[in-house]
Amino acid sequence: MKWLSILAALVAACCLALGSERQSVGVRRHEAHLRIHPRSGFLTLFGSPVWLAGGALMVLGIILNVYALATAPLTVVQPIGAIAVVITTVLNARIQHLKLNRVTIWAIAACVAGSAGFVLIAIVATEENPAPTLGQEHLTAVVALTATAVFALVAVISRRRPSAFLFILGAGVLFGFVAVFVRLASIHLLRGDAGGLLGIPWYQLGIMALAGLLGVYFVQMAHRHGPPDLVVAGLTVVDPMVGVLTGIIVLGELQPNLPWWVGLCMVVAAAIATLGVVALSRHHPDVIKRREQRRRAASAPVED
Repeated sequence: MKWLSILAALVAACCLALGSERQSVGVRRHEAHLRIHPRSGFLTLFGSPVWLAGGALMVLGIILNVYALATAPLTVVQPIGAIAVVITTVLNARIQHLKLNRVTIWAIAACVAGSAGFVLIAIVATEENPAPTLGQEHLTAVVALTATAVFALVAVISRRRPSAFLFILGAGVLFGFVAVFVRLASIHLLRGDAGGLLGIPWYQLGIMALAGLLGVYFVQMAHRHGPPDLVVAGLTVVDPMVGVLTGIIVLGELQPNLPWWVGLCMVVAAAIATLGVVALSRHHPDVIKRREQRRRAASAPVED
């Protein structure tokens, strides 16, 4: 069973990589329409076979990853998921005919090593809270709604000066909270609670829908302004960190009497992974290429 779970995690990583690359291609093909119609332009993506195929691959990857997590330890599955960053980087470089520079290679290594290390340390440092209190669930909802409102405001403010890093950071945070509430919803469902939908409170379903939809928008904006490997790196780094930190700070999942160096190791691993994402957002060949294109367009003489 464990080998079947490992195979599912590997296929899920490939689906995430291929799906992200295909969605990036779909967004780029509709760039002109998106620029002219920034509000309704994303609706045209639903008529793009390439973009839809990418979305289908990502959904398949999510399903396979959920199966892998349900049938194998997180210590086995999560590091395998980080392979998607490497696959996406190599695939995008070949398709776009890009030569990876040294900083990009080191940044990818930092993302994979930092995110895998953070998750592995978190497994040792935390214990599952099988029955979060009502107060803990309400506090989690307040934090998630606050984060969603902040990033919704960011989406409005950053329309004139879009940042791929900002969008992928927002997507990672939002999907991190979606994962947290999926877990809380599963607890209500398995306990057979009454009320809501199948025992799941309506406010939790609303938060999942709201954060999920805004997260999808942020991912598409990140595809529009950055390479697909940056998108995958941001999601595989930020998403689990949000889930772990919410569990530690809000849901009380930190084991008691842990030595101080465990927390320090988590901070170091998180810093390494985050620096990797920042380096990708600044030094990836695709990002440099886009930056030069914008600079040339800005300096080009305006025709009368």
